Amino acid sequence: MKKYIMALDQGTTSSRCIIFDKGGNIISVVQREFPQIFPREGWVEHDPMIIWSTQIAACTEALLKIGGSWDEIYGIGITNQRETVVVWDRESGVPIYNAIVWQCRRTADRCQELSEMGLAKTIKQKTGLLLDPYFSASKAEWILNNVEGARERAERGELCFGTIDTWLIYNLTGGKVHATDYSNASRTMLFNINTLEWDDELLGIFNIPKSMLPEVLPSSHIFGYTDKGLLGAEIAIGGVAGDQQAALFGQCCYNEGELKNTYGTGAFLLMNIGDKPKINDSGLITTIAWGLDGKVTYAFEGSVFVCGAAIQWLRDGMRVIESAADSEYYASKVKDSGGVIVVPAFQGLGAPYWDPYARGMIIGLTRATSKYHIIRATIESMAYQTADVIDLMEKNASIKVSELAVDGGASANNLLLSFQADILGIPILRPECIETTALGAAYLAGLATGAYSSLDEVKKNRSIEKKVLPERDTEWRNEKLTLWRRAVERCLNWK
Repeated sequence: MKKYIMALDQGTTSSRCIIFDKGGNIISVVQREFPQIFPREGWVEHDPMIIWSTQIAACTEALLKIGGSWDEIYGIGITNQRETVVVWDRESGVPIYNAIVWQCRRTADRCQELSEMGLAKTIKQKTGLLLDPYFSASKAEWILNNVEGARERAERGELCFGTIDTWLIYNLTGGKVHATDYSNASRTMLFNINTLEWDDELLGIFNIPKSMLPEVLPSSHIFGYTDKGLLGAEIAIGGVAGDQQAALFGQCCYNEGELKNTYGTGAFLLMNIGDKPKINDSGLITTIAWGLDGKVTYAFEGSVFVCGAAIQWLRDGMRVIESAADSEYYASKVKDSGGVIVVPAFQGLGAPYWDPYARGMIIGLTRATSKYHIIRATIESMAYQTADVIDLMEKNASIKVSELAVDGGASANNLLLSFQADILGIPILRPECIETTALGAAYLAGLATGAYSSLDEVKKNRSIEKKVLPERDTEWRNEKLTLWRRAVERCLNWK
């Protein structure tokens, strides 16, 4: 009797497995952390074999925890850290180098060189992405150029390229399947999101042989089956999506104009923009959200570099709070920020400003300012930055946002959600299950394996734990946003 769906959530610092029942309830969770490798300043790597071993251990343990059997699993969904690159031997399955992580900046000079050659516009039009070392293409090129014999082996068809989802699929199927989904392919800077194909011109720019690349399949699809010698059973791998796209799916944002915000270390806002890509020059990324039922859904993505990290700064840098949870308590000791604005531009500013030289600032201090005002202003900065990105999305999509779905660690902060509702003038919805990334992967797998018959059936699972309504008027909102944007202007271009 099938009861459960297993989601593998392979993240930047840990490999997790969450088992859900059909109602979207969490039945079992196991998490295994793994080491980060920093060969040089700005370089970040992972050992692909440790990623694989921690992930397979987590899924086995998660099932053992509930005394379950593989016969009770409908299928497996995979969600993953995006843009991270692995290159391995096609026959042996052995990586030729460590995984180069999305955070790694080693190819910044190469991207600058390509930009100076005038290629940024071509890349943006084909991929929807900014020319940046964040994405996969220049990382794969670096491996081929810097690992002895790699380029020759790649030209002979002996090597496989993949993002982390592809690496896991390959290993789960015993090397039988080399595939990815539309959402992950769209993050490589090698995939044309207009034609839905690996792009020969882009492959030429980065000098990457086409034979290395995985097959691209819909996000909800039977990718293959687990090798019987691995788990003792053949389980369908039925869903794959990059972590932020999986969260959008898990939040049931299936209609154009619906969006979610994940308040993590940074904040990731994704808006469903329908079945046509809308390439723009505003600083928003256009990406593929998922492929389902023969159709591709696109999304706008906007990144806020510093969100929950600002609370960590209050705790670890400023030492004005002892734990992240304390921030709401202290901030509630004052009725507002007392005119204080915190701009947490610790690593520059993302959309809509895109200024790497912006630096953090506290402005509006008076003799009446206390640490409580600064803590409150730091929390409010998350909401202001979210409002800036949503404003940009509304203009580029010609859509008026009616509500915002939220998840991530900081979404537990009720003061933040209340201020967010007020500054946007729309309701904020926090679901019962904030593990929306894993849930999205589970839903995609459930649709492919027959656990669910339709999106309507999936949406019946959606349960809102808290709905926060705005309590302030438009005049208050405009006054606050004007003050915030004046403050931001003063921190830009701080060379």
